[in-house]
Amino acid sequence: MCRMFGMAATTAVSPRALLHDAPRSLRALSREHPDGWGIASRGDDWLVERSTTCADLCARFGAVADRPATLVIAHIRKATVGPVALANTHPFVRGRYAFAHNGTLDTRPLAIAPAHAAAITGDTDSERLFAYLLSCLDAGSLDRGAASLAGLGSASFLLSDGNRLYAHRLGRALFTLHRPGSALVASEPLTDEPWHELSEGALVEVTPAAAALAA
Repeated sequence: MCRMFGMAATTAVSPRALLHDAPRSLRALSREHPDGWGIASRGDDWLVERSTTCADLCARFGAVADRPATLVIAHIRKATVGPVALANTHPFVRGRYAFAHNGTLDTRPLAIAPAHAAAITGDTDSERLFAYLLSCLDAGSLDRGAASLAGLGSASFLLSDGNRLYAHRLGRALFTLHRPGSALVASEPLTDEPWHELSEGALVEVTPAAAALAA
C-alpha cells in the first residue's frame, strides 16, 4: 500500500503543512511507506521531483513540499509491484497529465494503445494503469475506463490533465476536504478537520469551487 495526496486551488499556495509539517503529513506516514516519494506541482507546467529515499529522511522533501502551486499530486510508496527504483516512483507525468496510484491491479486485460505502451519505462502496474487511462482519454472516456477496472484489483488513483484534478476510489480509501479556495484529497484524513470519505467506485472531480462533483 501507498499513500497519496492531491490539491486543487484557485491561486498558487504551498501544500507544505499537509505534506511535511502536520502530525499525519505524508512525511510522517512515510515511516510506514519508505520506498520513495514524488511531488508533481503545477504552475505554467508540471514540475516533478522524485526520490527513492524515505520522505522522512530526505532533506529535499521539505523544500519541494513548500513549492506554491495550483495543482499538486504527491505520493509516498511502499513497493509491491516492481523494485525500489526511480522509474517506479510516482507521480508519473506524460505531457499535461500527472498520475499516482494506490493499490495492486491485474493489468493484463487492459487494452493499452501502442504509443502509450511504448512510453512505459518502469515495472509497476501503476504505470501500466496510467498508460491505459491515457488510452481511454484518447478515446474520450475516462469514466468508462475507470468503470472497466472493477474486478481487477485495487485502483484508487489521482489524475490531473493540468487544469483539473480527478480522484477515483477502488479498493483503497480516499477522502476529500474543502477549504476556502482549495480542495484536497488524500488516502486518509491528514488533519482533525471533517474529511469526507469517497464511496467505493466513485470518480470525482476535485474542485475548489464546490463540493466534489461526479465526473
